[in-house]
Amino acid sequence: MKSIDITQKNVTERTAIAKGFIKLSKESILRIKTQQIEKGDPLSVAELKAIEAVKETPHAIAFCHTIPIDFTEAKCELKDDGVEVTVTVKSEAKTGVEMEALYGVSVALLNIWDMVKKYEKDENGQYPFTEIRSIKVIKKIKRALNNKGEASGK
Repeated sequence: MKSIDITQKNVTERTAIAKGFIKLSKESILRIKTQQIEKGDPLSVAELKAIEAVKETPHAIAFCHTIPIDFTEAKCELKDDGVEVTVTVKSEAKTGVEMEALYGVSVALLNIWDMVKKYEKDENGQYPFTEIRSIKVIKKIKRALNNKGEASGK
């Protein structure tokens, strides 16, 4: 077993944006809007945990290289039927940041579920409405650096 050898690759500016969605009950949506979630604000917690997760990706993904994270942004947007999470990751590295962005989204969505699960359960303790879906990379950018370490076109 071995990881991919990236020693011969050039350092480039890399950006990945990933999104995902968690479908929630009307009760959970209303409770989030009115700040009535017993555990606190799930959107703020999800954004914070997404950023932390991005930085910890190599610990969770077996063959993911440790790379410098130059920028991370996590945004949660409350919708009529759930929450959409978007994570942006930037790095100047020899390998991409897609796994970091995807992992950040996944962890954010799981944190939202954990914080609202009390309100999502039916009388049998099941989750008939709750669903995490559509986790995907929506944009990937790779720009070569010039000899001064600046991205081309800047």
